[in-house]
Amino acid sequence: MEPETDLVERWRSLLNSYNEVACHLERVLHDTHGLTLSEYETLDRLTTQECEQRRMQDLAEQMYLSQSALSRTVSRLVNGGLAERTSCQADRRQVFVEITEAGRQRWAEARRTHLGVLAEHLSPAAS
Repeated sequence: MEPETDLVERWRSLLNSYNEVACHLERVLHDTHGLTLSEYETLDRLTTQECEQRRMQDLAEQMYLSQSALSRTVSRLVNGGLAERTSCQADRRQVFVEITEAGRQRWAEARRTHLGVLAEHLSPAAS
């Protein structure tokens, strides 16, 4: 097999694996916890930080979502009572996002599901 063909085949295999896991996560997180994968990932990043709140800009840099897609995701979390959005007092252009207690609880419940799906698909025995 030519090197270029091998690279393309490995790339397609990676995409297929990602799509399989992401679709399974999307379906089970929604059906079990009422969360999209993007909403779960946003909550997950809000729980794995040292400070109380995270700047939207910093959150966007860590995620696979565009700024506008992240903004829509955060709006759904805010509307669901799972996160709060506040403006910086010193610089009104800066927007902060903070997880609520309800968001922390939903994340904790969904985390077990998330880890279960990852273990099912990504454990060495699953390969």
